[in-house]
Amino acid sequence: MRIVGPNGPGAAASAPNARRSSSGTFSLTEQEAPHAPAPTSAPRAIGGIDALIALQGVEDPTERRRRVVRRGRTALDALDELKLGLLAGTLDVGTLSKLKSAAAGLKDMSGDPALDGVMAEIELRVEVELAKMESGAKGNAL
Repeated sequence: MRIVGPNGPGAAASAPNARRSSSGTFSLTEQEAPHAPAPTSAPRAIGGIDALIALQGVEDPTERRRRVVRRGRTALDALDELKLGLLAGTLDVGTLSKLKSAAAGLKDMSGDPALDGVMAEIELRVEVELAKMESGAKGNAL
């Protein structure tokens, strides 16, 4: 990176302010005296804290879609785990808790009607399986 400015490498060569007198001592005339540096201005604020907070709240539609798809995959994985546990007869409480937490994340909308329809179907299936498990647990407790 090259820096060019008042203190750059060419500044010393192009400024004939310093002259030697015949006696060999250094001196400056009043016209050639160094000027005071220009005051620097404070950096301008772009918009304030409210604008920054508002920008953080703006969500990219692509990122929202990715997040909804990720939650849908998590719910489908939990449903598969439930199916395998039921078939093997080794259903544990951890699988049900994963299914419940997956159900909580399925409420968000992506903005894509087709994806939102698929997510609604996944959510319905998760809720049905949870209801079956709860009614089965109540029947076993009696």
